[in-house]
Amino acid sequence: MKTIVIATKNAGKASEYQKMLAPLGIKVKTLADFSPISIDENGATFEENATIKAETAAKELRLPVMADDSGLVVDALNGAPGVYSARYAGDHDDAANNAKLLKNLANVPDEQRTAHFHTTIVGVKPDGTKLVANGRVDGHILRQLTGENGFGYDPLFYVDELGKSMAQLTAEQKNQISHRGKALRSFMKQFNDWWE
Repeated sequence: MKTIVIATKNAGKASEYQKMLAPLGIKVKTLADFSPISIDENGATFEENATIKAETAAKELRLPVMADDSGLVVDALNGAPGVYSARYAGDHDDAANNAKLLKNLANVPDEQRTAHFHTTIVGVKPDGTKLVANGRVDGHILRQLTGENGFGYDPLFYVDELGKSMAQLTAEQKNQISHRGKALRSFMKQFNDWWE
């Protein structure tokens, strides 16, 4: 069985990838399965960050690696938080990040609170062969946290096409419309050519 490494320690993210790759007979491992690798995510774009993660891990582990970088892009904030989404108000503190977002949008009228979630997935093989796929979902930023599911900015992100916040969706509904789900499906369409 061939192995691919997902450049994450997040078990939830790993299981999402596992579901997509299992039918192809590919074993999925994550960075948690190996000794620590130092990755300096200093890119200016989602693609640069995902590429840094994938190339660093592929070189170190000599295995094919998939990495993604995702974030929230708010039009009224000139694209912020963007690549800094996870550390907008501190390191991976969802409550602080959401509070900062609400504060920064306090005087922005509802019709100007447009935003989208973006994901770029990059696959890199040890020989350097690269595959890139993108996904996005459009919506608006709400004025208060709504819904119990999801994580990060999900309770503030209103999905226009469904009339609900991302945190009001079931895991299945979220996978159908999410930026990561779209990027993953796009990646999988091209996967076999890259993998051969």
